[in-house]
Amino acid sequence: MKRNGHEQDESPEFRVDRREFLISTLAIGAAVASPPKAFAEKAADALGPETTPTPVSLVKIQLHVNGAAHELTVDSRTTLLDLLREKLLLTGAKKGCDHGQCGACTVLVNGRRVNSCLTLAVQNQGRQITTIEGLANGETLHPMQEAFLEHDAFQCGFCTPGQILSAVSLDGEGCGASDAEIRECMSGNLCRCGAYRNIVQAVQSARKGALL
Repeated sequence: MKRNGHEQDESPEFRVDRREFLISTLAIGAAVASPPKAFAEKAADALGPETTPTPVSLVKIQLHVNGAAHELTVDSRTTLLDLLREKLLLTGAKKGCDHGQCGACTVLVNGRRVNSCLTLAVQNQGRQITTIEGLANGETLHPMQEAFLEHDAFQCGFCTPGQILSAVSLDGEGCGASDAEIRECMSGNLCRCGAYRNIVQAVQSARKGALL
């Protein structure tokens, strides 16, 4: 028999019932969706044994932050940055890259600048920590803060706390007096707004005025 110009075989062995076709299709789909037990076991072996969460180790520490002593119980893995922001609510230090590359988290530890995102809180027991919140003397701004305001050395302000604290530490680190040396010493503090020229002017103003 011809249909649409093609020979159609009407023999029983080639005749497919619609119901049988649907049943066969569903059976194939179920087989694909449910892999054999052996395959599932091999996949489990490839993933390795089940891992258990690392137990939390809590430790008691005492920190001196901005002239005040704080006794805290923290996870031994807590960074100094997270402790300052989340436990002490000192949010001046910013979490920027969280890899020690942008300097937004800079604080002073015993007078020297530190990337607080890369140091553990427990490493700083007994040390004197200064954040931007503790730099001023009451209502009187620190000279470097005044210089940053005078020279408009910031735009969005996100990096400014870290910039100021880094600038304060330069003399103690033996940074030279030239603009180029200041840029080199401050290279670990990134400013996404590009206020570098004004930052250098502010640092020079504070240093030449013997305000530090």
